Amino acid sequence: GLVIDGRTLDHVLHDSLQKIFLELTERCRAVVCCRATPLQKSVLVRLVRNKLKATTLAVGDGANDVSMIQVADTGVGILGQEGMQAVMASDFAVSQFRHLRKLLLVHGHWCYTRLTNMVLYFFYKNVTYVNLLFWYQFFCGFSGTSMTDYWILIFFNLLFTSVPPIIYGILDKDVSAEILMQIPQLYTM
Repeated sequence: GLVIDGRTLDHVLHDSLQKIFLELTERCRAVVCCRATPLQKSVLVRLVRNKLKATTLAVGDGANDVSMIQVADTGVGILGQEGMQAVMASDFAVSQFRHLRKLLLVHGHWCYTRLTNMVLYFFYKNVTYVNLLFWYQFFCGFSGTSMTDYWILIFFNLLFTSVPPIIYGILDKDVSAEILMQIPQLYTM
């Protein structure tokens, strides 16, 4: 890991040292910046995100972390003594820093698998309905006649096909939380 001070960070963020700093950060597992200004934090996250094309996660607990949290791909606010500003600006909120591991390894994994399967489900649902309309047009001579009443189409999307994603989103857990916490390498899959 790399720990860098706010005063040193000022020198690093200039154009002449950015390339060297980015090469160094690529070789580190984690980079921790201490005593940095809010502007330095947000510039650093933006620099890493744009130049290295990396997915960034910013964790903060106070108002001075808001700009960094908003610039990052994923922002996590820690509910702390410094107030609610970081939590309000973040994508996710945890009550203590120790809950960050479970948020990333367990809930992040489940969220990713659920979202990918839901995208596939919605493609399947829409392809099925459009395929039905396409073949109906052969039957009616491509006259543009509507096969179903508009209310049926509304109920198709609202009631008939919304129950599976809701049940799947609530109940689906491809791997248990205990296994995900014990084997963090599963997150990379």
